[in-house]
Formats: sequence, structure tokens, C-alpha cells
Amino acid sequence: MEFIKKLFDKVKSSKLIKAQIIVILFSLVLGTLLHFTYEWSGENAFVGSFSAVNESVWEHLKLVFFPMLIATIVEYFFVKDVSKNYIEAKTIGIFTAIAFIVVAFFTYSGIIGTSIIVIDILIFIISIILGEYVAYKLMKREDESTVATEVLSIVILAFLLLCFAIFTYLPPEVNLFRDVTTGVYGIGNIR
Repeated sequence: MEFIKKLFDKVKSSKLIKAQIIVILFSLVLGTLLHFTYEWSGENAFVGSFSAVNESVWEHLKLVFFPMLIATIVEYFFVKDVSKNYIEAKTIGIFTAIAFIVVAFFTYSGIIGTSIIVIDILIFIISIILGEYVAYKLMKREDESTVATEVLSIVILAFLLLCFAIFTYLPPEVNLFRDVTTGVYGIGNIR
């Protein structure tokens, strides 16, 4: 009996690892493309709701959030039988990736007084890997999911989705939303 449990755990971990590697690669590629899709679309306002419309930290969070969210939805159908707390784990992973970008960017740029594109790209890459690693570690845990935690996770993701849509068009005038190169907040609101 113990042997079967260990074998199942090994298969479970292997399937999750493979899925997380695919998700990381997908998120990195799609996130990179989303940096340019607003411009490629002729600055289409709808495309701007899920693509970076300027060089603010907030707009760059979309490059992590939307690919990871899409991957979460697709991946669910492949690993739902392996992870009993999938939605919660992925929500925490996405939140970790977003938080890492905000903290890392403002910390390093605050210390040196400017931003460096190579460091910004590394932060983007690390954030996705870190977020998916956290999600993977949580998915490996025993069943900790309840209806309440699943609903809360979905509400958090929906709230973030709503915030990205609203703050693209009506951003608060704080540094998180300010384009570091032009002073623009959101789509075309120059201050």
C-alpha cells in the first residue's frame, strides 16, 4: 500500500513539473509579446486592456498576470485530477509574481536612482519562475481546498482582472501607474 502511494506521488509530481515548465515557457513568450501588442494593434483601446500601453510598472504587471491567468485556465483541464488545491495555488503564484515585480523594481531602481532594462527583463523572468514555483509547491500539498478558499481565489483573480481593465483607462496618479519615460498615466493621459 505504501509503495502504491509513493508511486502515485511520483507520477503526480512528474505531471505537475512538466505542466509548470510548459506554463513558464508559455508565460514568458506571451508576456514578451504582450509588451508589443498594443503598439502592433495601432493602439487599439481593447488590446490595451490586456497589453502594456506604456512603460509604467502597472502596465508591465499585465505581462505576467494575463499569460499566467490564461495558462492557469488551460492547465486546469490537464492537472485538475492531480492537484486538489489548484485554484488556490495558482492564485497565490500569480500574486507572488506580481508582488515580486513591484518590490524588486522599486527596490533596485530606488537604490540606484534609475531603471536598467536588463535588470527589468530579469525581474520579469524571475517573477514568472518564482510564481510558478510557489504554485507548484502548494499544488503538491495535501488537500487543503475548501469551497470558500476556491471562491475567494476566483474572486481575487476576478478583482485583479477588473483592476487591470479599469486602471488602464483611469489610473491613479501614483508612481506605480506612471510611465517612467514619458510621465503618462494609462492610455494617453499625459500629466
